[in-house]
Amino acid sequence: MSKTALIIGAGLGISGAFATELADEGYSVCLACRNTDKLKDLPAKISASTLKTDCSKEESILHLFDYFDTNFGTPDLVLYNCGSRVRGKVHEIERSQAADSFKVNINGAFTVAQEASKRMILAKRGAIFFTGATASIKGFPGSSIFAMGKFAIRGLAQSLYRELSPLGIHVAHFVIDGAVEKGVRLYDSEKLTSEAIAMSYMSVLKQPKQAWTHEIELRTFMEKF
Repeated sequence: MSKTALIIGAGLGISGAFATELADEGYSVCLACRNTDKLKDLPAKISASTLKTDCSKEESILHLFDYFDTNFGTPDLVLYNCGSRVRGKVHEIERSQAADSFKVNINGAFTVAQEASKRMILAKRGAIFFTGATASIKGFPGSSIFAMGKFAIRGLAQSLYRELSPLGIHVAHFVIDGAVEKGVRLYDSEKLTSEAIAMSYMSVLKQPKQAWTHEIELRTFMEKF
């Protein structure tokens, strides 16, 4: 049987490029997102299944894993690629906006991690990946809510890789430090591209457990930092 991958928060950027890499490696892929229409012809191109999933709702995530159990079995890889950004000065942000963002960036990430780990612990194998951002390690003015969510995901990943690695589960957090160009061929740009990032994701996925990466920062070679 082929290996299986569940990508949550799928789109045509990083997650779409990684899905293509996975399909090329023989994985059966399921793409989950709130609006599957935005995926355009990607599912057909890589023979992927799709399912509408709202990561702000716990029941939607649970339904997704039930669907995956029935159609794919235990996932070999789960990528949490969701994010909810709220911009604004701290004294002007509506608390309801903050709460809605936390449902995706914190509650959603935890629920996905919990459901994935339940299955992978029994199987004694698997990988759980999280897409982070510059905001995972550095907060900016007007981006307090987003930074709080991304810091939380990083903290979750740190706890999980210490807890789950001894059980044979590879947990990795990817800090994407810079603006990402979509749909650009790998060597046609000197900027950070989704295709280049996807190749780095795949290289981490293929690592032997004797030398696992648990966090990696990715940026273009021209980035000033």
